Amino acid sequence: MMKIFITGVGGQLGHDVVNEAAKRGYEAVGSDIAPVYSGIADGSPVCTSEYRQLDITDENSVMSVIEEVKPDVIIHCAAWTNVDGAEAEENRPKVYAINAKGTENIAKAAKAVDAVMIYISTDYVFDGQGERPWEPDDKTYKPLNYYGKCKLEGELAVSSILEKYYIVRIAWAFGLNGKNFIKTMINAGKNRDMVRVVNDQIGTPTYMFDLARLLVDMAETDKYGYYHATNEGGYISWYDFCCEFYRQYGLSTKVIPVTTAEFGLSIAARPVNSRLDKSKLIKNGFTPLPVWQDAVKRYLKEAEL
Repeated sequence: MMKIFITGVGGQLGHDVVNEAAKRGYEAVGSDIAPVYSGIADGSPVCTSEYRQLDITDENSVMSVIEEVKPDVIIHCAAWTNVDGAEAEENRPKVYAINAKGTENIAKAAKAVDAVMIYISTDYVFDGQGERPWEPDDKTYKPLNYYGKCKLEGELAVSSILEKYYIVRIAWAFGLNGKNFIKTMINAGKNRDMVRVVNDQIGTPTYMFDLARLLVDMAETDKYGYYHATNEGGYISWYDFCCEFYRQYGLSTKVIPVTTAEFGLSIAARPVNSRLDKSKLIKNGFTPLPVWQDAVKRYLKEAEL
């Protein structure tokens, strides 16, 4: 039986990955920095066979735990994800320790036990300019912000240390466990007659439930390399996204499209081009994620909003 070690199970993605691995009958070992599993109490079948407290920034602890567990595959979901918070000078050492050095620690441990590593990265490793969709093997790296720089450092650590790895870039994540744009905007829409949403940043959302399925699919193969994975359904703006989930949820709140400059609230620079080319998935035999409109429908049915 394949043993899969998952970091960050208290977050949006790790929660779904450990469920997916357990559902397929694999031995799923979850980890996070909390003393006990801290995900949502929604009755979902979280694999409780084993949970290991782990601080990925502690190199010795990472090596010790991984050598003891001896997983076949490590799916590395743990990350600092507060993009604006990453810009604060007092946070930068922690952001680097988690997203760059922490990922390097996991990669070294994966090498020590000969495990495959699947690292979740982001479109923020690119410069976010232009209109051409970014391809997985593009090398045009000029991250716009500190979060992107540290995630890129993580990518480079994985690719330099390991031969058996997947680097999977996603964008616009949403899931049941934790904060996301849908939750934030629906809460705002319930209390306001009007909301402003940017319409000049283009990409596609990624539903963590769907991504988790793909990541475990990858764990079952040896088609290593760089991949892009968001839901299908075409490229849209945050404005388009908000209009659709308001429609599905039944909110009549007016959505006003504004430019990033007009919105003006972001601390970190944001990419205008988050388009990710996902054709490599199909070329290598992986099933792409369903269309984002259907993902929103399923999410709204599951989430208590």
